[in-house]
Amino acid sequence: MKPRLVPCPKCGTLTPFSPDNPYRPFCSARCRTDDLASWAEEKYRIEGSDASEEPPLPPPLD
Repeated sequence: MKPRLVPCPKCGTLTPFSPDNPYRPFCSARCRTDDLASWAEEKYRIEGSDASEEPPLPPPLD
């Protein structure tokens, strides 16, 4: 059975999505490392409100 080809999330190169690809879903160790670095540098953001804009929590119950 031929493995399914998927685009690498970092560079877009078609790469096999199978257990034989140790970097899946990425095409290489470089793309995998670059993606991890992007997360560490906070280049990726999840949409939502700023935590400082949320109302304060009520005081704890005694």
